[in-house]
Amino acid sequence: MSFPATAEAIDSLEEYEDIIAWINDTLTASSSEQDLESLINLDQQITQLIASLDIACEDTSSQLERTIDDVSRGIPRLTYDLHFIKDNALSLQTSLATVHSSSRAAIPDTTASALEQLKRLDTMKDHMEAAREVLREAESWSTLELEVTSMLTEHNYAKAASRLSEANKSMVVFQNTPEYDPRRMLLVNLQNQLEASLSSALVAAINEQNLETCRNYFNIFNNIQREVEFRNYYYGSRRAPLAATWHDVELLDAAPQGKMVSGQTFSEFLSKFYASMLALLNQECGSIPAIFPDPAHTLSAFISSILSSLQPTFSQRLSSLSSYYADSALKELITVYRVTEEFAVGVVKLMQKIQYSAVPPVKTSSSDPATPTHPSHSRKRSMRMSISFRSGTNMTNSGGQKISSFVDGLDWDQELFHPFLEFQVDYGSLERRFLDHALRDILSNDTRQKASGSDQARIFRERAVDIFSVAEESLARCSAFTHGYGSVSLLQALDDFLKSFVDMWTADVSFAFPGPHSTLQEAGSEDLSGLDYTSQDWQNIQTMLHLLGSARSVYERMNSFEVKLRSNLANTASKFRLHRGDPTSFPIADTKGAEQIFEQSLLNSADLHALLDKIDQGTASSTLGEPLLTDARSAMFEFAKTCQISLQDTILSPLRQQLASYALSSIWVITTEESRNTTFNDLQVPTFSLSPSEIFQRVTEGLLNLPRLFEVYADDDALSFSLQTLPYADPELLKNLPAASLPDIPSHSRRHSVTKPVTLDPEMVSTAWLSSLGQSLLAHLTTEVLPRINKLTSAGAAQLASDLGYLSNVIRVINVESEELEQWKEYVELNDDAGKAKVDTKNDEDRVLNHVARMRGWR
Repeated sequence: MSFPATAEAIDSLEEYEDIIAWINDTLTASSSEQDLESLINLDQQITQLIASLDIACEDTSSQLERTIDDVSRGIPRLTYDLHFIKDNALSLQTSLATVHSSSRAAIPDTTASALEQLKRLDTMKDHMEAAREVLREAESWSTLELEVTSMLTEHNYAKAASRLSEANKSMVVFQNTPEYDPRRMLLVNLQNQLEASLSSALVAAINEQNLETCRNYFNIFNNIQREVEFRNYYYGSRRAPLAATWHDVELLDAAPQGKMVSGQTFSEFLSKFYASMLALLNQECGSIPAIFPDPAHTLSAFISSILSSLQPTFSQRLSSLSSYYADSALKELITVYRVTEEFAVGVVKLMQKIQYSAVPPVKTSSSDPATPTHPSHSRKRSMRMSISFRSGTNMTNSGGQKISSFVDGLDWDQELFHPFLEFQVDYGSLERRFLDHALRDILSNDTRQKASGSDQARIFRERAVDIFSVAEESLARCSAFTHGYGSVSLLQALDDFLKSFVDMWTADVSFAFPGPHSTLQEAGSEDLSGLDYTSQDWQNIQTMLHLLGSARSVYERMNSFEVKLRSNLANTASKFRLHRGDPTSFPIADTKGAEQIFEQSLLNSADLHALLDKIDQGTASSTLGEPLLTDARSAMFEFAKTCQISLQDTILSPLRQQLASYALSSIWVITTEESRNTTFNDLQVPTFSLSPSEIFQRVTEGLLNLPRLFEVYADDDALSFSLQTLPYADPELLKNLPAASLPDIPSHSRRHSVTKPVTLDPEMVSTAWLSSLGQSLLAHLTTEVLPRINKLTSAGAAQLASDLGYLSNVIRVINVESEELEQWKEYVELNDDAGKAKVDTKNDEDRVLNHVARMRGWR
């Protein structure tokens, strides 16, 4: 390992602006040494360098102190020296004025007259020389056309160009004169003749790749201010085969509308087209530097000219591709985009290669005093990492940085990627169409309409697996097509997609199980007296339980997917954050032009940065934060609620059927006199007692047997899922449940969080369900059954009060209370006088009192 002399190393420090670059250039390791030995020698170098820097710092401090001392001693004399210089200057000015006056007086008048004459003659000479130059220019213009025509006839194009160049320079003489426009027109006509004479030979030289001839022609065109025309000739000749290939190809999926063709797909053709184009650019990397003075800019312009000359245009091809594939167009667009990105990476390497070849003769660092000249350009660049972190694609020396920034400044890649912008901005719509298409494919062979209850639950789980697999693939599509800029659209598309899937199943459940429909009841078992379920009822109960279990599984899978989605968004947020800090080391896209297109597009919105900031904050605090798929979660809870309602309807169907004829009973209109009947020995036997009616006895018996029904399903965790969506769920009971067991609904008042449901105590679950069932039955009784009683006599009111009182006592056994039931009982027990008084004091908004008053005739 070699180490430069200490003095030379210290002296070279002032030539660097970046201290890290100086350290990397000073600490030079040999690639032939072993790793351990290299590290030991590097440590020795660092120790020696630190010692040298310490000594240099001490020397610098000593010199600075001496300088300060010298300045301190010299400052008191500075004022005196300034006054002394001022006095001497005034004395000198007076002396010079005296000498000047004396010299004038000493010169005779004849000598002064002669000097004035000489001055006038010198001025006349200057004016005459200027006039001579103008006359020469005028004379040259009079013979310009003849000379240039003669040179063109002799094929002496270089001299003709030189002559036209001189004539062009002399045009300034005729500026703002009547001669300017005619001479300008003559000059342009002669330049056109020269260009026309050279065009055929130029095209032939370009096609033959005669570099020396092309270079000479370039100089000729440059002399006559026709550099742009030369470039057009060159670009047009070199791109012609590629343009013809593009135009003549027949594509299966990008043909004009209405034209039927058979052949390769656009993505297959584009790979071959880019390969041919890259091969051509490789050739140009050897040709362009030999012809043009700015090879990198020329190559960039050449690429842009190729892309802009394609017919049909690239955008039209993409539009045809999108129309052909319709809903599944996104997948093909991503394939085409990836092929284009691979081509762009190859072009970037060519740009760096051609720019490196142009660096030595340019020597920009020597002409820029602000840029330090590194003393070790000729050494082999070290491949080790520097002391500070750096990207593998960036170089520590200033030349590498200049080349990288210079290549980034070219705009060929914007021409390349701009046709995709329209589809990238519309990524959300494309993704949603693709997901909907995938959903239709998944459901196309679905047999859930013909499946039994348990099979329906199984199919629901299986289809959910397919759905989430498709959703996971969308994460890669978003990254591939938008590099994360489409995250907001992705989130919305996934939310809508999952919601649509769940809503379909919710609609199927609502359609297949619209409500209680038991007709022929079977005798209930001794354990479930009062609950006479049919075989169809038992099947419906099993089906709903299976569907609730499947809903729980799908919800947990949705949670797992959301974790993956959040992780993907966190990676995107981290990438964007690093890019903002160091765009060069942490690029988002493969080229600078592609990044600029995204940054200037509608995708770079405030909503995107708000989403990424929210994800970043959740990552920094190690919390999952608010759920992302809010609509999908709401749909999942709506599905669970639909299943719960259907299950409750089936469970309560025997009790509701018992109550179906309750309002039509004749006992409500029997008067007190009619309620007595005399037998053969004149004993009065009441036909209407205050004991509970037979219907209410059977209903309450069924209510008391509901806990036994839940004992059968005590170990089934399906009942514990989404207890907060149970109809008439008891808020106090829900508060006592663990928070993690109640997944948040978007309308819930608590802060949203993403948690995995926990297993609840079966007794607590049974209590919640029994409370919900009791409340549902009471709501049915108080809103559907009791209001249907048309008339209520005093005796009927007494019987109704007895029934309601008995029911009130029974439902307390299963921890159910109903304020509305108590109101019915209270108002029914009132006699006519008290009832009418109550009606007079109460307003019309008391619904229960209004019903009772109508039945009793208080109004």
